[in-house]
Amino acid sequence: MKKKPKYDIPTEIRRLARERVGAVPSPKLIVPKKQRKKPKHKRPPGEESE
Repeated sequence: MKKKPKYDIPTEIRRLARERVGAVPSPKLIVPKKQRKKPKHKRPPGEESE
Protein backbone atom coordinates (compact mmCIF):
# COMPACT_ATOMS: atom_id res chain seq x y z
CA MET A 1 0.00 0.00 0.00
CA LYS A 2 1.34 3.41 -0.98
CA LYS A 3 1.87 6.00 1.76
CA LYS A 4 -0.21 9.19 1.54
CA PRO A 5 2.07 12.24 0.94
CA LYS A 6 2.51 14.28 4.12
CA TYR A 7 1.49 17.95 3.92
CA ASP A 8 4.60 20.08 4.41
CA ILE A 9 4.14 23.84 4.90
CA PRO A 10 7.63 25.01 3.70
CA THR A 11 7.32 22.89 0.54
CA GLU A 12 3.84 24.25 -0.09
CA ILE A 13 5.05 27.86 0.35
CA ARG A 14 7.89 27.28 -2.14
CA ARG A 15 5.50 25.71 -4.62
CA LEU A 16 3.18 28.73 -4.46
CA ALA A 17 6.10 31.17 -4.75
CA ARG A 18 7.42 29.38 -7.86
CA GLU A 19 3.95 29.57 -9.37
CA ARG A 20 3.79 33.33 -8.84
CA VAL A 21 7.39 34.34 -9.58
CA GLY A 22 8.44 31.69 -12.07
CA ALA A 23 11.74 29.84 -12.39
CA VAL A 24 14.56 30.94 -10.08
CA PRO A 25 17.48 32.51 -12.01
CA SER A 26 20.84 30.77 -11.86
CA PRO A 27 23.18 32.25 -9.21
CA LYS A 28 25.91 33.26 -11.68
CA LEU A 29 26.40 33.38 -15.44
CA ILE A 30 28.50 30.68 -17.08
CA VAL A 31 31.37 32.37 -18.89
CA PRO A 32 32.42 30.76 -22.21
CA LYS A 33 35.48 28.50 -21.88
CA LYS A 34 37.61 30.61 -24.27
CA GLN A 35 37.21 33.59 -21.94
CA ARG A 36 37.88 31.55 -18.78
CA LYS A 37 41.02 29.76 -19.94
CA LYS A 38 44.34 31.52 -20.38
CA PRO A 39 46.03 30.83 -23.72
CA LYS A 40 48.69 28.09 -23.65
CA HIS A 41 51.14 30.11 -25.73
CA LYS A 42 51.68 33.83 -26.11
CA ARG A 43 50.81 35.15 -29.56
CA PRO A 44 53.76 36.52 -31.54
CA PRO A 45 53.73 40.32 -31.97
CA GLY A 46 51.89 41.49 -35.08
CA GLU A 47 49.38 38.60 -35.10
CA GLU A 48 45.72 39.59 -34.73
CA SER A 49 43.76 38.47 -31.69
CA GLU A 50 40.10 37.32 -31.68
